[in-house]
Amino acid sequence: MKLVIKLGGTLLDSAESRRRIAHELAAVHSTHILVVVHGGGKQMTRYLEERGIQSQFVNGLRVTTEETMDALIKVLAGSVNQHLVAALIEAGASAVGLSGVDANLVTAEQMDPALGAVGKVTQSRGELLNILTDNRFLPVVACLAGDGHGGFFNVNGDQMAVACATAFAADRLVFLTDVDGVLDGEGHTIAQLDPHGVAQLIASGVAKGGMQAKLNAAVSAVEGGVSDVCIVSGQRFGQVSDLLAGVVHGTRLSAARKEASNA
Repeated sequence: MKLVIKLGGTLLDSAESRRRIAHELAAVHSTHILVVVHGGGKQMTRYLEERGIQSQFVNGLRVTTEETMDALIKVLAGSVNQHLVAALIEAGASAVGLSGVDANLVTAEQMDPALGAVGKVTQSRGELLNILTDNRFLPVVACLAGDGHGGFFNVNGDQMAVACATAFAADRLVFLTDVDGVLDGEGHTIAQLDPHGVAQLIASGVAKGGMQAKLNAAVSAVEGGVSDVCIVSGQRFGQVSDLLAGVVHGTRLSAARKEASNA
């Protein structure tokens, strides 16, 4: 099975959490073909605050000035990425740190001038991921893309994961987050969703903000050929191994129910 697992930056903020996640991922890598994509928003905000720079967000996206982009390269593709790579190597995996800039893995264009260098993915290429995984390396991808002309873009982590998963022809995309899954209007975790159910959650206002963006990314992954997408808590020990054993402690999204309802 080919897997792409996206890690929220919160899970990587402490050495203890990072080490635990790394050991779980290394175990998965020993039996499956794996690519890891990671964020680092919390670390970015802290780095900027330490330098007196206030972060600005529009619809959940960080306004990315030239100064912010320099910090992104240093923090996201630098310290966050390399600390995770080091933890994975310690756990026994031959991890390789990358960003979307490498070999034009993911290219982007400006999403909105008001957001600065926030990018919308225009193309993704799976060749580099295939070369690395075919040789038993574990690619670890930071959410930074290029434009092919020397420019850089800050890309939403969920969208970066989708771009990698579709280019890599992954069988499953897993979002490891700091929540237990997608919640219904009464606060209960929804075990199974399809694109139609996602549309209803968004239209009703139950899914909004960050979860709305994550669900939109999940739907685009399914529509791009990924068989299923799981949204689960990375704070639960053994989450990924349980998932691979068929036990999903969270939400699974696929096209199956939608297709069945149209039969």
